[in-house]
Amino acid sequence: MSGAVDLSSLKQPPAGAAGATGGDYAVNETTFEAKVLRRSVQVPVIVALYSQRSPGSVELVRTLERLVGEAGGAWDLATVEAEANMRIAQAFGVQGIPTVIAVAGGQPLADFQGAQPEPQVRQWLSAVIDAVAGKLPGGEEAPEAPEDPRFVAAETALEQGDLAGAEAAYEAIIAAEPGNEEAKGALRQLRFLARAQGIPESAIATADADPANVDAALDAADVEMMNQLPEAAFDRLIGAVKRTAGDDRTKVRTRLLELFELFDQAEPFVVAARRKLAAALY
Repeated sequence: MSGAVDLSSLKQPPAGAAGATGGDYAVNETTFEAKVLRRSVQVPVIVALYSQRSPGSVELVRTLERLVGEAGGAWDLATVEAEANMRIAQAFGVQGIPTVIAVAGGQPLADFQGAQPEPQVRQWLSAVIDAVAGKLPGGEEAPEAPEDPRFVAAETALEQGDLAGAEAAYEAIIAAEPGNEEAKGALRQLRFLARAQGIPESAIATADADPANVDAALDAADVEMMNQLPEAAFDRLIGAVKRTAGDDRTKVRTRLLELFELFDQAEPFVVAARRKLAAALY
């Protein structure tokens, strides 16, 4: 896998997540943690993202279903209908269908994209099994480290809607440990949430109607971020950078850099947006 892939967001499915799509190996956002993350501590789980509209991907799933039946428990299979489970596809950074990912110990290990003939699939599976041989706990998950009470206090405040209390708790951690990246990241997320949660959806229409309004562009970008459309937010602000100068340009650029910091900097869409920003500035 190229770059870091964070699957932790899929441990808590969204409210109203769809039920199983059918089939013995079908997995969705609700069952992903149990059937993939937890199961992969015991044996590698082969996650096959497919579409019913793609005959090649359906055929690949049928091949994997047949092969897992022959595997004698050496690996397990999870089939994911990509269009109905976009959060899973996004978490893996899927660029095309079908995509097959091996997950071991809760982390992506290897992947391939596109329909493959059975001999190549068998060879790939064999390499995955060899790679994890003797390295998985075999059913017993590694004990979790005790929770840091300072983070527990901050998260409790956040759950209770006390944003100011949560912010103060994270700031106290950073004051004591200036290098604590977890607290810094949480504080950035919290401050974004506090700023953005009160902005109405109509901010997007307002900004579209008046491209010269810098404040409207900033609000619209926050709404797009809240709607999990970071690339749209980035493009909007990069466009504003191109149209502005002086203090307005500095204001937009500063906000854009803040939004970049909400993500892993190795994410391809962040890297691409940074390149676009550099081109807009110079």
